[in-house]
Amino acid sequence: MYRVKTICCGLARPATSTKVLQYCRPCSQAKLSSNSKDSQTSRGPTARKYATKAAAEPFLNGTSSAYVEEMYNSWLKDTNSVHKSWDSHFKMVSQGAQPGEAYARPPSLGGSMIPVGATGMQPGAVGEKEITDHLSVQALIRAYQIRGHHSADLDPLGISQATINPDGLNTDLSYSHYNFAEEDLKRKFRLPRTTHIGGDKEMLSLEEIINRLETVYCRHIGLEYMFINNLEQTDWIKSKFERPGIMEFTNEEKRLIMARLIRSTRFEDFLAKKWSSEKRFGLEGCEVLIPALKVIVDSCTEWGVDTFHVGMPHRGRLNVLANLCRMPLEKIFCQFDSKLEAADEGSGDVKYHLGMSHERLNRVTNKNIKIAVVANPSHLEAVDPVVQGKTKAEQYYRGDTEGKSVMSVLLHGDAAFAGQGVVYETFHLSDLPAYTTHGTIHVVVNNQIGFTTDPRMARSSPYCTDVARVVNAPIFHVNADYPEEVVYVCKVAAEWRAKFGKDVVIDLVCYRRFGHNETDEPMFTQPLMYKKINKQPTVLSQYAEKLIKENVVKQYEYEDEEKKYDAICETAYIESKKQTAVKNSDWLDSPWGDFFSNQDPMKNPTTGISEDTLAHIGGLVSTAPENFDIHGGLKRVLRGRADMVKSRMADWALGEALAFGSLVKESIHVRLSGQDVERGTFSHRHCVLHHQNKDKVTYEPLNHLYPNQAEFQAHNSSLSEFGVLGFDHGYSTDKPNALIIWEAQFGDFHNTAQCIIDQFISSGQAKWTRQSGLVMLLPHGYDGMGPEHSSGRLERFLQMSSDDSDHFPVENENFEMQQLYDINWFVCMLSTPANMFHVLRRQIALPFRKPLVIMTPKNLLRLPEARSSFDDMLEGTRFQRAIPEAGAASEDPNGVKKLIFCSGKVYYELVKEREMKGNTDKIAIARIEQISPFPYDLVRKEIEKYSRAKIVFVQEEPKNMGAWCYVQPRMTTVLKRINTNREIKYVGRDPSAATAAGNKQLHMQELSKFLNDATHL
Repeated sequence: MYRVKTICCGLARPATSTKVLQYCRPCSQAKLSSNSKDSQTSRGPTARKYATKAAAEPFLNGTSSAYVEEMYNSWLKDTNSVHKSWDSHFKMVSQGAQPGEAYARPPSLGGSMIPVGATGMQPGAVGEKEITDHLSVQALIRAYQIRGHHSADLDPLGISQATINPDGLNTDLSYSHYNFAEEDLKRKFRLPRTTHIGGDKEMLSLEEIINRLETVYCRHIGLEYMFINNLEQTDWIKSKFERPGIMEFTNEEKRLIMARLIRSTRFEDFLAKKWSSEKRFGLEGCEVLIPALKVIVDSCTEWGVDTFHVGMPHRGRLNVLANLCRMPLEKIFCQFDSKLEAADEGSGDVKYHLGMSHERLNRVTNKNIKIAVVANPSHLEAVDPVVQGKTKAEQYYRGDTEGKSVMSVLLHGDAAFAGQGVVYETFHLSDLPAYTTHGTIHVVVNNQIGFTTDPRMARSSPYCTDVARVVNAPIFHVNADYPEEVVYVCKVAAEWRAKFGKDVVIDLVCYRRFGHNETDEPMFTQPLMYKKINKQPTVLSQYAEKLIKENVVKQYEYEDEEKKYDAICETAYIESKKQTAVKNSDWLDSPWGDFFSNQDPMKNPTTGISEDTLAHIGGLVSTAPENFDIHGGLKRVLRGRADMVKSRMADWALGEALAFGSLVKESIHVRLSGQDVERGTFSHRHCVLHHQNKDKVTYEPLNHLYPNQAEFQAHNSSLSEFGVLGFDHGYSTDKPNALIIWEAQFGDFHNTAQCIIDQFISSGQAKWTRQSGLVMLLPHGYDGMGPEHSSGRLERFLQMSSDDSDHFPVENENFEMQQLYDINWFVCMLSTPANMFHVLRRQIALPFRKPLVIMTPKNLLRLPEARSSFDDMLEGTRFQRAIPEAGAASEDPNGVKKLIFCSGKVYYELVKEREMKGNTDKIAIARIEQISPFPYDLVRKEIEKYSRAKIVFVQEEPKNMGAWCYVQPRMTTVLKRINTNREIKYVGRDPSAATAAGNKQLHMQELSKFLNDATHL
C-alpha cells in the first residue's frame, strides 16, 4: 500500500509504507551521459551547465543529466510543465546560479528541507518558501471555490446565515490562514490551471487574486458545485463564473429586465388593489421570479427547446400564468368573481391551484413555444414527479431521446424543498434511463420561512437545496434583489441543461413581503424579520433607480412603462366583467381536443379479438429467440405457456400478455412501471428475458410481434411509490391513446403514494377536468403472509368512489356506459384471466378516460381453476362486470337456499368448500368483478333469479375493511328497488385494526371459520 509520495523528476511518485524512495525509478536507474558530444554542443549556455559532471554532481546525485536537460527544454516551452521546485531551480540557473547552488533536496520524513551546495546563498530556503507560497495560493483558490458561497451576500434582508452553526466558518478564506502577511499582497503568483480568474493573464498579485475570488464567490451569487465528481463539469462552471467581465449586460438587456420586473410587480399591485381581501398567494418579495423564468425560456428556446412543462406551488402561480404563459388576463380575473358558475362539469379548484397550456410566439427568439403549467394541490412538491412523467411522455411520443425539444421546469418553496421526501424521490429518477427527462431546471423561491417556521426549526442542513447534491446537480444561490445576477445564473443554468442534460438548481434567496397569505399576520411569529421587510424597498424600485443613475433609462420612460402595463390590466378587468361563466376546461394543462371530437360517450365497445391474433401473440410470448441463453426454470415456464396456447387456455400472465400484445398491434403504446415488474413480484410475468451469460442483454417478446407495432415497455423502477406513481400518472395525462400501468410490489405499498392517489388520480377530473387512463395493479389476497402483504386496502378506493349508494341508476340501454362516464374511477377485483384481458383493453376502447384500480391476485396466478378459454376473449366478447352462478344451482333457482356474492380469489375457496359439503345445488355463488361503479342491474338479476335464497356477502378482509362497507348500502338499495323484505348479511373476518393475522395458524383458523359459516345452510 502506498502512503508517502516523494517528489522527483517533476512528478509525484509513490513510495512504499516501509521505505521512502528518494528518487523515482527512471532517475535511479539512468546512467550519466556527460561524455556525449551532443550533451555539450548545440545547446545554450544554461543547458551546457548540466553537461559537466563535476558541476552537476551535487545536484544530480545519480540523476541522468540527459533527463534534466529534457525537463529544462520542456520548461523553456511551458514553465507549468514541470514541478514548482524545478521551476524555481531553472529560474535561478537562468539567472546565473550553478545547478548545485540552485538545488534544494526534497524534504525528508522529518519535514525539514536541507539546502545542498557549498555557497553561502542558502537558495534552498528561498525555494522552499516559494513552493509553499504557490501551494498556499492554490489552496486559497480552492477554498473559495468550495466554501466561498458561505460568505456570499445572499440575503436581501441581511439576516440569514448559510449554516446552522457559523462559528469558525471560512477561516481558510483569509490570507493570514496561509501565513501570508500584508506585504505579500503585492507579490505575484502564477495561477494554477484549476481557475479562470486570470482571464488571459498567467500571473496576478495576491491582492488581485483575492479581489477576483471575492467578486466571483462572495458577492451576490453563491456557487455550490465542487462536490460534483466530474472534472469537465466543474471546470465548465468555473469558466462561466470566474472569467473576468463575463457577466456583462447591454443597455437593451437591462431595459428588458426592468420591463419584466414592472409586469411582475404591477400585476401583484393590481390584484391587491382590486381584491384586497382575497387570498392569492402573491409573489411580493420575489418579483424577480418572472424575469428569471422568462430568461430560462428564452435561453432554452435558443438551445432548441420548444415545449416547457412547469410544476409549481401556489405562491406566484397567477403571476406565472399571466406573465410567463400569457394566459389572457380576463380569464384570470374571472376566477376572483365568486358569483360566476362553472360552464362545464367538475367541482373546479381554487384559482392558485389551476394549470393551463398555451402556445405563443417567443418574441426574444422569434420561435413558437408551448408552456404548460400542471395543476397542483396544496400538497407542496407532489406535482414534481407528475411533471416529470408528463415531460417524459411527450419526449417519447416526439422521439426526443435527448430532451432537446421538450423539458421541465420545477418551482419549489424552500421549506418544502427541504422537508418533502418526494423531492428526493424525484431527484433520484433524474438519471434513470426509463425516467430521465434529460435535465430539469429547479427554481427555489426561497422565502426563508415555511408558513410560520423559520429555517432553524425547519431543516438540519445549511441550505434548503442540499438534497440536490445527491445527484451532482450544481446549485446556484443568488440574491433575488440583484436582477442581473439572477438573469445571468438562469442563462448559465439553461446552458448547463443543454450541454450536460442534467438537473440544476437555482436558489432565489428572497423574502415574503406579506404573511402566508395576504390576510395573514406574520409578526405573530417573525416580528424582527417583518420589521426589516417593512423597510425593504422593492426589487423594482432598487433596479429602476440603478438604471436611472446609469443613464440606461429615463425616469419618465420607467413611469410610462408602468402606466402602460396598468392600462393593460385595467382593460382586462373591464372585459372580465362581461363574463357570465367560467370554463374549467380553459385550465387544462394538456387538452385532448382531437380525442373527444366525433366520439359517442355512450358507445359500449367490445374488446374481443380474433383467434388467429390470440394464437399468434400467445405463440411468440412463449418462445425465446435462438442462441439466447435463458434460465432453466424459465424454459419450463415458457414451455408451459406454449402448452396452454395449444390447448386454447390462458393463465393470468398469458391473459395479461394477450391484452398487451393486442394493444401494441393496434398501435397503442403500453408502458408498465414499478418495482420488479419485468419478472413480476411473484415470478409470473417474465415479459423481459435476461441472457444468463451476457450482461445487459435482454429480449422482450412483446416487442417482436408485428412489423409496425407500437412499443411495449416494462421498467423496473427505483424503490419509490410516491415518486414513481406520480411520474406514471403524469405520463398518462399527456396522451389518451396509451396504456400506462403502475404496479405495486404488494398492494398496500401504495400507502406511501396516497397523496398522488387522493389529490391527483381520484379527484383530478373533478378539480381540473383532467382525465387519466392510468391503471394501478395492486396485489391483494389473504394467504397467511401477515398484515403488510395481504391487503391492497380496497376499502380506501371504494370510499373515494363518487357514486351515490342510495341511488339506483335509470335502467336503459346506456346503463353501463352512463355509470362509467359519471364515476371518477373504476375499482375491480377480478377472478379470471379473461376479465383481466378485457378490462385492460376496455381502458383504451372507451371513448373517455378514467383511472382503473385492480386488486390483482397472488395465488390465482398459478391456480389451475383460475384459467380462461380463448373462447372468452374472442370477437364479440367483453368485460363481465359480474359473473353469475353457472353451475348446478343455476339449473334450479327455486331450490337454492343461499345466494353468495363475493369478489376475487375467495370465490375459488367458497366453491371448494361448497363441494366438500355437497351443497352445489343449494348454494349459488355470484362474483362481483367490477365493484365500483356497482353493477346494480346484474346484482338485481341474480337476486330476482334466486327469489327464495338468503343473501350474504362474503369477503376475506376484516369487516371494517374490504368491500363490505361499500357493497352493503348498495345491496340494500337493490333490495328496496325490487320491493323485497330480504336482507344482506355479512360473512367474513371480525373487525380488526391490523389488516391480517401475522400467525399462519390463526390465519387458517379464521379462514376455516368464515368459509364454514358461508356455506352452512
